[in-house]
Amino acid sequence: MAEPERTERRLRPAPLLFEPSEAATDPEHFFDLESIEDPRELLARATELTLAFRAAQERAVEFQAMAAAQLADPRRFDRLAPAAIAERAEWTEDYARKMIEFGESLQRGAGAEGP
Repeated sequence: MAEPERTERRLRPAPLLFEPSEAATDPEHFFDLESIEDPRELLARATELTLAFRAAQERAVEFQAMAAAQLADPRRFDRLAPAAIAERAEWTEDYARKMIEFGESLQRGAGAEGP
């Protein structure tokens, strides 16, 4: 029965909270992990953060793709070519095309796999 709890926990990663600016400037400080002495607790919290960062990264990529698709939309008078989008996002032009396609699929609600 412990296995479903772990699965459920993985589906709900820890929220990412912004650290105070003075903590962020300390290279030894990272979400207060350095203050956790119990290795079990440290592993649990570090795992939660890892999952939260992955989830945040996936969502951010989806938003990038939707923005790229909107910028490339031929109905826009200020439409950007894939090369211009690539330059702005620091991508290759080929990757920009894939992101535009991914964004279009997200806008259609297809929920297609990422680039």
